Amino acid sequence: MTRSRRSPNLRRAAYGSGVRRVLVTGMSGVGKSTALAALAQRGFDAVDTDEPGWTDWSDEDGHLWREERMAELLERDRDVTLYVSGTVSNQGRFYPSFDAVVLLSAPVDVLLARITTRTTNEYGKSAEQRALILQHVSEVEPLLRATSTHEVDASRPLDEVVAELVRIGLCDPGCSRSGIVGRQPPSDEGERR
Repeated sequence: MTRSRRSPNLRRAAYGSGVRRVLVTGMSGVGKSTALAALAQRGFDAVDTDEPGWTDWSDEDGHLWREERMAELLERDRDVTLYVSGTVSNQGRFYPSFDAVVLLSAPVDVLLARITTRTTNEYGKSAEQRALILQHVSEVEPLLRATSTHEVDASRPLDEVVAELVRIGLCDPGCSRSGIVGRQPPSDEGERR
């Protein structure tokens, strides 16, 4: 099941092509970059905003998308679904340009294990960074959950996660099912940690 809800701040983008734009967001180590790479291999347009050139650092707000570059990306006509991944402080400004905002989520032990073994990104290797990740799971992930239109359990096999992202990217806004793909939502926040 996919938990699906329409945020009042999110509307279906009105593009002549009818091609969907999907934001894939979530905590460090959840698998955003891996999922985007798999979507690109399947022929979809995929932009991982962790790659250089998409963000700037602000001492006040942390990582921020370069707004002109992001606006140009989202306004461009295309023939296939666009998937954008990232978790930045100003992403909410762009929600009206996305047809879906998908939160990838996984238990903390899964996130930390992935961060420990990943070789494509050094973030999360230090004790200070791991502590910040845990803080973000506690403070930022609930905000992402509240503003997302879908939530996908990213602790499942990659092929299943990608298949669900493809389904979300190809369907009309009303075709989503309720729930979280792959598991039931926890009954309280304590079960997620």
